[in-house]
Amino acid sequence: MVEVMRAERMRRGEIWLARLNPNVGAEAGKIRPVLIMLDNDLLATGMSPVVCIPLTSKLFKGMEGLRFAIAPRDRLLKRCYLMPEQTRALDLNRFGEGPLATMTSQEMAEVERSLMGVLGLFHQVNPVH
Repeated sequence: MVEVMRAERMRRGEIWLARLNPNVGAEAGKIRPVLIMLDNDLLATGMSPVVCIPLTSKLFKGMEGLRFAIAPRDRLLKRCYLMPEQTRALDLNRFGEGPLATMTSQEMAEVERSLMGVLGLFHQVNPVH
């Protein structure tokens, strides 16, 4: 029997495997780890889709300022980099094994800052007068 993924089992800040194919153009594809970003209260409702940020093991030249490094831990076996510009919402059917690892509060704060930069939301935090 195949287990149906349940969003209420997920927690914000956890890293899970997800199937990102089919992808289009420059979208991240294949099966890869993703960081769960959806609020825990929404996850507890069983909400789908789930907002997440894909990870990559490659750091391309010129992307250093955009990427956030995640050290290996738990079942995340190698150094990975968050791709905040690839943030997307995935249906629960796309998720597989997890959690592989969990981010610390400090790491999540850094991820949030990076995501705010990608989304152009810094002016919301530091209004220009």
